[in-house]
Amino acid sequence: MDAQTQLELEAAAFRRLTAHLQERTDVQNIDLMNLAGFCRNCLSKWYLAAAEEKGLAMDYDQAREHVYGMPYSEWKDKHQSGPKL
Repeated sequence: MDAQTQLELEAAAFRRLTAHLQERTDVQNIDLMNLAGFCRNCLSKWYLAAAEEKGLAMDYDQAREHVYGMPYSEWKDKHQSGPKL
């Protein structure tokens, strides 16, 4: 497999993963952390790090909005269970 095809497949898998997590709002980040060792916030940090490596201007809130599909505060109000800290 050539490098461009691999890159395209990895990008497609990431898009599918983020879409899946955006649909599965019943799954809380703490559940992901306990079961898989990562959560939506981890993905956001990895996305931000990749943007920074490319020299792109992005902040953590923008990265989280990409992963969550909406501003984090909105997602938290709509979907986070338990106490709202």
